[in-house]
Amino acid sequence: MTVQIAQRTLEDLGYAEVLRALAHRCRTEPGRERALARPFLGTEEAVAEALALVTESRRLAQEQFSLPLGGVTDLRSALELAAKHGLLEPRQLIAAAQLLFAFVRTREALEERQHAVPRLAAISKRLPQLEALATRLDRSFEADGEISDRASPALREARDRVRGLHRRIKAQLDELLHDEGFTPKLRENYYTIRNGRYVVPVVSNYRGEVPGIVHNASQTGQTLFVEPEGLVGLGNDLAIAQSLVTEEERRILQELTNLLGRESDKALEGIAAVAELDEAEAAAVLAADLRASTPDFSGVEDLALVRLRHPRLVLRDAEVVPNDVEMKGEARALVVSGPNAGGKTVTLTAVGLCALMLRAGLPIPAGEGSRMPLYQTVHSTVGDAQDLSQGLSTFSAHVVRLRDISLSVTKNSLVLIDEIAADTDPREGAAIAIAVLEELLGKGAVVLVTTHLEELKALAHLDPRFLNARVGFDAKRMAPTYKLQLGAAGASSAIEVAARMGLPSHICERARDLALNAGGALAKALTATEEERRKLTEELERAKGAAVEAERLRKELEEQKVQFERERKARLMRFNEEVAAASEQAAAEVQELLKVLRAQSNEKAASEARSQLLQRMDEANQRAKAARAELFQVEAPAPADLRVGAWARHSGLNKDVEILELHGEQALVAAGILKMRVPVSELSGTRGGKPKESKFPDRNKQAQQLQRAKAAAPESVPATNYRCDVRGMRAEDALGELESFLDRGMRSGEEAAIIIHGHGTGALRQAIRDYLAASPYIRMFRPGENHEGGDGVTVVAFRA
Repeated sequence: MTVQIAQRTLEDLGYAEVLRALAHRCRTEPGRERALARPFLGTEEAVAEALALVTESRRLAQEQFSLPLGGVTDLRSALELAAKHGLLEPRQLIAAAQLLFAFVRTREALEERQHAVPRLAAISKRLPQLEALATRLDRSFEADGEISDRASPALREARDRVRGLHRRIKAQLDELLHDEGFTPKLRENYYTIRNGRYVVPVVSNYRGEVPGIVHNASQTGQTLFVEPEGLVGLGNDLAIAQSLVTEEERRILQELTNLLGRESDKALEGIAAVAELDEAEAAAVLAADLRASTPDFSGVEDLALVRLRHPRLVLRDAEVVPNDVEMKGEARALVVSGPNAGGKTVTLTAVGLCALMLRAGLPIPAGEGSRMPLYQTVHSTVGDAQDLSQGLSTFSAHVVRLRDISLSVTKNSLVLIDEIAADTDPREGAAIAIAVLEELLGKGAVVLVTTHLEELKALAHLDPRFLNARVGFDAKRMAPTYKLQLGAAGASSAIEVAARMGLPSHICERARDLALNAGGALAKALTATEEERRKLTEELERAKGAAVEAERLRKELEEQKVQFERERKARLMRFNEEVAAASEQAAAEVQELLKVLRAQSNEKAASEARSQLLQRMDEANQRAKAARAELFQVEAPAPADLRVGAWARHSGLNKDVEILELHGEQALVAAGILKMRVPVSELSGTRGGKPKESKFPDRNKQAQQLQRAKAAAPESVPATNYRCDVRGMRAEDALGELESFLDRGMRSGEEAAIIIHGHGTGALRQAIRDYLAASPYIRMFRPGENHEGGDGVTVVAFRA
């Protein structure tokens, strides 16, 4: 089923701003194009599937995972050209290699998480696995974009011949420049290249004495750039050799283009899949920025939006007052009234935008537990509809919009009308408004309408299909609250708004007198109700203040009670400790007494006396321990289950300790490096668990190594031609080659070197940098700059 929304409705609600926000969060050009053209979905199943895709992307974002789309560029036109056997430039082929590598990385990453994101993983299966082609393209070019000698043996041979001819020509020129009979004829002692030929600057007066071909002259004509006659043959050979190099380079480009062209369909399908993944990830980011959620919509007929916020205002970082919007049961029309600039239109357009976003498979800026039907069509008339080109006044254009809406609505349509029939006589406008609303409801539409007309506010008392709502107005501040109140009609507060906008006070007073005498019965009733509401609000505020004060006093008394109980038990503990001390002293005295009794051979009497006193001492000690334990429990209750390995609070140390052993009423605990045995009664409920350790301690190992290398490095590394190319090798072979390369560099006294490993999937690059971090030869290393090859190379500096 096709969902069609009128362009006027999209403009009224500003839906394009939501799509632009979605596109702005995409990371690829195909993704942005897809976001801007995001369609409205025709079936409940399609909407559910789109929302499930966003949910999976939000799950990845919560895991701090982002799709590895680095290197994805829009190569659709280049791929189409390659499919037609055109010729691509080196930069396009290099970009194609990076694109194919990105396909591989993205597919592997999502397949690893297939159990958590099955829908995203299914899309990733459309990404072609063309790693071999990507490697071929990557190895065929140097980091600076030049075709590599490795591209073909013929190219290497042709370039070797060119380099040899250059050396021969330069050697002969060096001999000429050191010839004492030749140098006086030169303007300066150097050679240069003109029109691809080696020349020397000859003074024009000596033209006849320097045989050769003139290729150029200075602006004054005093200097002629002459190719010496002895070099003409070599110059011709060089030109031929260079033409062979050019021809071979063109052949290689054509060959690589043809290879890519044969896989163009797969690559284009991969770009389409990347765009879909990119759009889903952007939708997840947008949902997070809007603090959006997915409402219930399957089989839903009632509208219930919890803490609704206007998406466009949230995107602009404006302060937004959330509101609940609800229509259930028989209610099918919400009549919103209240002061101007109070948020009526904001509520109207927020509901409309949420209906469109839900139809497009996007979460809406409302809280959990929200419910919203999938409206088949959405119609609106918001703002001034005046059309001078058609000779229509504001009211005439508004009526035309109402006519078009009433003719096109069906069951399950959402209609949004701002200030219905406002620009005409109030009585006739109200009659038109009521007739239109009854027609819309009769066709099964759901309507949200804003109004200042009294007759529309009264409909909720006469027809159960209508429900009143109002935006609040703070009489103290003389300003709107932007808070929507369901079930009540609001006064327009036009005079108060006018006064707030600076209308002179005497004009406002006169207006109040006129309004008081001229208003209808409903207007007067609303005024009286508003005044009563203001008084009730003031009473409520005073009651809230009293409740806060009472709660403060309750907490204060509770704290005093705890403090009193603590002091009482502390006194009890001290008393029992004094008793225990007295008992110990008494026991000592008994020991002395026993000595005397033994001397008197009254052993039995002495034994009985000693036993009684020791028993009294033990009872006193038990009372002291119980009092001490009771005191500690006032601060924090003892844990219900003490066990080895658990953490508890030691009341005496006032810190967390780990339980190592339990032996009856004694426990061996550890507080840092300190171990001690303490009574179990001194352990209380834990106030903090064992410090958490990082789940991934090695995650930033590479970054830390590179940071240390950068900190120890000089500001720059000297330019060098000492290079090691390991592209396309396995990591083990590449590290073997690298080790030999570094040995040679240290022996030959090299200061720096460049290691070319390409971009690829990143595994080879990582292995090389891990090896360099541990190498005793290397003082520092860093990724290449853009002109050096970027992250496809690593620049190293040897130790002196």
